[in-house]
Amino acid sequence: MNEKYNALFTPWKIGNVEMKNRIVQCSMGGTSLFGWMEPNHFDKEAAYFLLNRAQDGVGLILPGMQCIRDPLGIPGRKWLYQNDQMFKQLKEYMVEFHKTGAKLFIQLAAGMGRSMAINGWMTMLAKNNFLNKIVSPIVDVQYICASASEVPNRWKEDVMSRPLTVKEIQDMVHAFGKTAKKLRAAGVDGVEIHAVHEGYLLDQFTMANWNHRTDQYGGSFENRFRFPVEIVQEIKRQAGADFPVSLRYSVVSKTKAWGKGAMPYETDFEEFGRDMAESEKAVKYLEEAGYDMFNCDNGTYDAWYWAHPPQYMPDNCNLEYVEHIKKFTNCPVVCAGRMDPVKAAEEIAAGRLDAVAIARQNLVDHEWIHKILSGHEDEIKPCIRCHNGCFNFAKFKGTANIQSTQDSLHLGRCALNPTTMQHNKYKIVPTKSPKKVAIIGAGIGGMECALVLKQRGHTPVIFEKTNELGGLFLTASAMSFKENDKELIEWYKKEVEKQGIDIRFNTEVTDLGTMRGFDEIIVATGSVPRTMPMIPGFEKTLTFTELLKDKKEVGDKVLFIGGGQSSCEAAYDLILQGKHPIIVEYAGDLVAAQATCLANTSFLRDAMEYHKVPTYLHSTITAIRDGSVTVKGEVPLEMTSESSRGFSMITGVELGEEKEPDANRPSLILRRAGNGRLWDIAKESGSTMDAIRKANGFQEEPAAGQMLLIPVS
Repeated sequence: MNEKYNALFTPWKIGNVEMKNRIVQCSMGGTSLFGWMEPNHFDKEAAYFLLNRAQDGVGLILPGMQCIRDPLGIPGRKWLYQNDQMFKQLKEYMVEFHKTGAKLFIQLAAGMGRSMAINGWMTMLAKNNFLNKIVSPIVDVQYICASASEVPNRWKEDVMSRPLTVKEIQDMVHAFGKTAKKLRAAGVDGVEIHAVHEGYLLDQFTMANWNHRTDQYGGSFENRFRFPVEIVQEIKRQAGADFPVSLRYSVVSKTKAWGKGAMPYETDFEEFGRDMAESEKAVKYLEEAGYDMFNCDNGTYDAWYWAHPPQYMPDNCNLEYVEHIKKFTNCPVVCAGRMDPVKAAEEIAAGRLDAVAIARQNLVDHEWIHKILSGHEDEIKPCIRCHNGCFNFAKFKGTANIQSTQDSLHLGRCALNPTTMQHNKYKIVPTKSPKKVAIIGAGIGGMECALVLKQRGHTPVIFEKTNELGGLFLTASAMSFKENDKELIEWYKKEVEKQGIDIRFNTEVTDLGTMRGFDEIIVATGSVPRTMPMIPGFEKTLTFTELLKDKKEVGDKVLFIGGGQSSCEAAYDLILQGKHPIIVEYAGDLVAAQATCLANTSFLRDAMEYHKVPTYLHSTITAIRDGSVTVKGEVPLEMTSESSRGFSMITGVELGEEKEPDANRPSLILRRAGNGRLWDIAKESGSTMDAIRKANGFQEEPAAGQMLLIPVS
């Protein structure tokens, strides 16, 4: 192992419980040991995942947040402490878990309050007292969304949270104590309270602009912090004074208003949530109340990109704030948020930090700690901070949470590693009949296909019409803040080389003769750009590849036709270069699409607003000329450029999304020739995650006469 990592592998203590190393797996939604958004039970898939991460070297594991009372549950058994069978199974599990040498703290949550990601049917119940009362024995949406005061829901602004009653608060406090006592009896090493963090329910009580109560839980500093204080005191009373209790804690809120966050370089704003002065006071007060550790970051759901940093945020984005707050407590302090292990080791060695919390890297590469210990850190598969598999809650102006139900019920998965939290659905099954398989296209999907087939025992051969690997991902990774995307391409290059996969560069498939001698064919050729010949002058536009990868020269003003994620990312990259992008979007908001996490989209929307990017919503381009364009919208206008170069226009097709058929696509060529031995993963793959999951779906053995490559349903 490289000595720069040494500090990560030293022991430390929370109270009297010792951890073998300084690596904490932070809690992630969907990895909850007692189920996620469903009646509480011992969840075997989560248990498998968590045990494996302990076996892979994590020192302290925090499963996904567990509401102390089921949001959706069985009448009469909604409180966790009521399920005796679950705790019996947990006790048996902890015997095996402790054989790894790791420790386990269960993260217990008061709830979401106004941060609850309500969708369409939940919005209906939240607004209708009669309907909500009918279904409340199973799911009480008004209770789930209840907060300190009447405040707007983050996801549907016209839904107002009702204030929790004093009895409801005290029932929760009592339940925290009873549950912690049972967890300790089952062998769990400690608990973490969720959370005075990220704008969740307890956090909503602590912040003056969010808490307008006039009873003992509102008003003064002490009253606003009473709820989390009573929780730790009740846990210590029931579970024992020496039972460790961590607190998930956001140092500062980085929030400017409801639904508005602060950019990482923005300092001249008035904090709407918790500022540093109050945080310095709070962390002392919470330590005195009984908390034994602070697991820290920044942000709220209104500034979600601080708590769940996408690729646009800098590495170690929360570190300076967390290290500052450590000066005001004697408890161990942990930092989360795009943490670089090398930087974390430096700060731990210097005494400025006690441990590092890393979440999503544990989803992507289960063996990343082993690779550090063995000196093979260059083989770690990187997280690209996309949130597409692990956390794709989505919304845009006027919508509630539009995440698919399937994704809502199965968080904690990974766009780059389908086996995460789905180990039975996606697994490598050795073949009984090895075949030679042609793969057309050497993008991420094509390379993933080759690696999976090689592991199964087949002989893949990749045909690539250019002289390099990466496909459209080379364009997607070309932006200055996409360093992790670049690392992913390098990881694939190393893996295909290590596996000895045959790659035929500069070979474009245009006829069947190229495919002779292969048993099966996979088409992984990616998407083609949209063209709009109905717009006069459209031929003057550039594609994303020409702008980002080929680095074609553009003027100071660059107009994007379409305001999707790709356009906003490219526009942000231009902003960082000092240029002045303009966006024309037909919808009523930027990135008006499903499956892109609000942490990503809210950063892009806030960035466009902060940098004063001219954005024309409900608008379309009707004509393009040298130096001017015509925009049709709510306010029609003629847009001209002072520059002799005129505008540079970018056609806003989303990367990875095919908008029109290509007559020269290999799949169509082969089908016209009557060849049925074909699997086209490019045709319906809208993202890197789609392509990788399709590649990993090539598992089942075919019946006689069927294709080898069929997905697991």
